[in-house]
Amino acid sequence: MRATALKIAAGFGAVTLAMSMAQPAYAGKLQDVLSRGKLVVGTGSTNPPWHFRDESGELVGFDIDVAKIIAKGLFDDDTKIEFVNQASDARIPNIVTDKVDIACQFITVTAARAQQVAFTVPYYREGVSLMMVAGGKYPDYAALKAAGSDVTVSVLQNVFAEGMVKAALPDAKVDQFESVDLMYQALNSGRADAAATDTSSLAYYMKQNEGRYVDSGYSWNPQTYACIVKQGDPDWLNFVNVALRESMTGTTFPTYKAAYERWFGVSPSEPTIGFPAEFR
Repeated sequence: MRATALKIAAGFGAVTLAMSMAQPAYAGKLQDVLSRGKLVVGTGSTNPPWHFRDESGELVGFDIDVAKIIAKGLFDDDTKIEFVNQASDARIPNIVTDKVDIACQFITVTAARAQQVAFTVPYYREGVSLMMVAGGKYPDYAALKAAGSDVTVSVLQNVFAEGMVKAALPDAKVDQFESVDLMYQALNSGRADAAATDTSSLAYYMKQNEGRYVDSGYSWNPQTYACIVKQGDPDWLNFVNVALRESMTGTTFPTYKAAYERWFGVSPSEPTIGFPAEFR
C-alpha cells in the first residue's frame, strides 16, 4: 500500500511539474503594456483643469498630461495611449477588472480606497482656497477673517460646505449654490465677498481671467491626488512611481513643469540639487 501511494504521489508531482513548465507564469502588467504597444488610461472628460475636451474636441488637462508622462516613459512616445472615459464611480471597478491599466482622474488618496487598489506616488496636493474680485472690499484672508459676520462666502452646495467654510472663517455667512457657475456669479455680482473653491480650480480660473480675481492667500483642507493601479503587481507600480517621481524631481521635470504652468498659471518649485529633498 505504501509503495503504491508513493508511486501515485510521484505521478501527481510529475504532472504538476509538466503543467508548470508548459504554462509560463504571467509576466505582469508592465510587460503586458509594452507588448500591446499602448497604455490604456481611465480618466474623465468634464472637469477642467484636470480632464476635459477643448474647443477642438481634444481631451486635455493636467490628469491627461500626467498620463502622457507615463506613456512617454514606456514608449518614448506620449501618443501611444488610449483614454477610456469613465465616471468617478467607475475608477476603482475599472482597475480591479483590468478594463484599464491605470486611472488618473483627480483621485483622492484614502486609507479605505487603499484596501481596494494601489496608489502611486502623489502628483498634486489639493486644498480649498478663497477667490475674490480684484480691488474688492477685502484685500486678503486676514481682512476677511477680521470682518467676521459681515463677510459672505459662496460655495458649491454639499453636506460639508458649511463646516468647510467655517473652518477658515468661523463667523462668515455661507451661501450655497447648485452649480459652480452660480457660485462665481454670486462673487461677480457682489452678493458674495469670496468664493470657496478647490485651489486648482482657483488657479485655473485666475489664469483664464487674468487680472480679474485674486487669491486670499490662505488654503486649507488638504487632500492628495494620485493615480491608481491594480494591487499585487509591484513591478508595474514601481515603474509608474519612477516615471512620476522623476517628472517631479529629476530628468523629466521640464515636462511636468510645463503642464503645471499651463493649467495652474504658476511654476512648481525646482528640484533641489544634492541630498534628495523627498527624504528630509
